[in-house]
Amino acid sequence: MVVINSLARTAPAHRRAHARILVRNADGSPLASTEVGVEQVRHAFGFGNIGFDFIPLANREVVPDASATRVETFGGASIDQLESLAEQWLELFNTATLPFYWGRFEPVRGRPDTERLRRTAQWFRDRDVAVKGHPLVWHTVTAPWLLDLSLDEVEAAQRHRIRRDVTEFAGLIDTWDAINEVVIMPVFDREENGITRLAFDRGRIAMVRMAFEEARASNPNAVLLLNDWDLSSAYECLIEGVLEAGITIDALGLQTHMHQGYRGEDEILAIVDRFARFGLPIHMTESTLLSGRRMPPHITDLNDYRVSEWPSTPEGEEQQASEITRHYRSLVGHPAVRSITYWGLTDNGSWLGAPGGLVRADGSPKPSFAALRGLIKGEWWLPPTEARTDEQGMVEVSGFLGDYRVTVGDESGTVALTVAGPADYTLTVDRGGSPA
Repeated sequence: MVVINSLARTAPAHRRAHARILVRNADGSPLASTEVGVEQVRHAFGFGNIGFDFIPLANREVVPDASATRVETFGGASIDQLESLAEQWLELFNTATLPFYWGRFEPVRGRPDTERLRRTAQWFRDRDVAVKGHPLVWHTVTAPWLLDLSLDEVEAAQRHRIRRDVTEFAGLIDTWDAINEVVIMPVFDREENGITRLAFDRGRIAMVRMAFEEARASNPNAVLLLNDWDLSSAYECLIEGVLEAGITIDALGLQTHMHQGYRGEDEILAIVDRFARFGLPIHMTESTLLSGRRMPPHITDLNDYRVSEWPSTPEGEEQQASEITRHYRSLVGHPAVRSITYWGLTDNGSWLGAPGGLVRADGSPKPSFAALRGLIKGEWWLPPTEARTDEQGMVEVSGFLGDYRVTVGDESGTVALTVAGPADYTLTVDRGGSPA
């Protein structure tokens, strides 16, 4: 049998699969020695990044400037600059995280920013990008008007918010961080907020139950995550309690903002192993590696570190590229990990002003961009490839898990390489070209 192999042979076995394709004529006879084109069109693994930058672009929020041409938008970028940034984003990523921070999404009660986020989600979906909403419940950047409500009213408002947003975005956004950073939620003391008051009174497990049950009832097909930055045993204890309470979690979110330096493969994989014991998919929801000065090790809350300038440096950029390669290789190598979301493409408007982007503030790519592209669209990707069927009209595709387009003349269809094992497809050349 003719076999088309992608460079996915460099990936671990659990990320690879193959499919057998029979190419036949309308009368059912196999087409031997027929030229077949195959190319990968999508990864099954979630290679993600935040999509915050592109809300103005998706909504075409342009106001004439002094020359009646363009306007400054997100992070000081023009629409033209955002379009260029979008090309870079789409070159690497297939999953976008959009911001549903309650205090910004609905700063005035009853006036949520639904339409802007809907248009942004649709913008990504039109480009074959899956979308995740972040988050439904969180004590930070939460609605300020909750402070004026009683505890029962806060709970009612939170439940309403979950039902409303999950329902209205179903089909566009079917993955959510249902609740964020529950470990610290009841004892958070940086600022007064309604959600911490509610969590202190009701307890952590009750908060998780509320988030998951309301979201599940609103969209039974949604993938719902429990997400946290606290990767200590406290998070493990919370997960144990949640599962013992009969609450169904679809995936566990682990945050790894490494502003103080790369923790190394051994430490990161040891963390993943600890959480993989629950038998749930692991999503690395927030990953950052810097291309400039690292934070001092004594900083316990990353938000406490503020500097007027935090530049990317040539030495730091080379180190970031090496660390990103190591980080992604190790995590893709772990069978429990289903996705990695990098927290920001560009240094322009980055979280805390840190040089954590893969692209400099001026839009030029750093070495880390090329390094990540070399993995996602290089080693783990099958470019357009041609072969001929054997005497039985068969060709086999072997590669990284995902979707592949098979083309014979003007006819084409899509085959999926999945963890389920070898799959058989038939492409009938003159009857629409869709695999049966």
